[in-house]
Amino acid sequence: AAAGNIWPAPFAAGEERELRSAAVLVPLIDRADGMTVLLTQRTDTMSDHAGQIAFPGGRVEPGEVTPEETALRETEEEIGLSTSKIEVLGRMNARDTGTGYRVMPVVGLIRPPMSLSPDPSEVAKVFEVPMEFILDPANHRLEKRDERGESREYYVMPYNDHYIWGLTARILVELGKMVRNA
Repeated sequence: AAAGNIWPAPFAAGEERELRSAAVLVPLIDRADGMTVLLTQRTDTMSDHAGQIAFPGGRVEPGEVTPEETALRETEEEIGLSTSKIEVLGRMNARDTGTGYRVMPVVGLIRPPMSLSPDPSEVAKVFEVPMEFILDPANHRLEKRDERGESREYYVMPYNDHYIWGLTARILVELGKMVRNA
């Protein structure tokens, strides 16, 4: 595995800060009229990434050995989707975020019917984006933003009235490439 793909993130001497380990579920919903990807919109009251579009997930808790355990637990806590409904397909590349996390995306397949009960303190909304939309590179835009004197490029993927950007958009772009090249 590449050094950047080790999870939990190892403590690297000489780094300014230790990365906190986290995992997200990339939930593929096997709908009759085509595959979709489930996303959440975080509540405006969250301490981290308030109001942003995200995959269900969060930081590792003591005793969790694999990113799959973390992603499945967090998914059940955030949106009430039973882990027994999720067939884990594999992992994508870990991503280090500007906010100090190493995030391991875990891809899971869900076959409806499914029942969700989002945690109102964390999740404002749950919605699905068609895989067809994610697969089309025309829907992936690179934008630049100046932050602390540095210009940063990041992906955005606006969908209907949802502004998907940052880590969530990067993972979706990678997912699109993986599926196109499969």
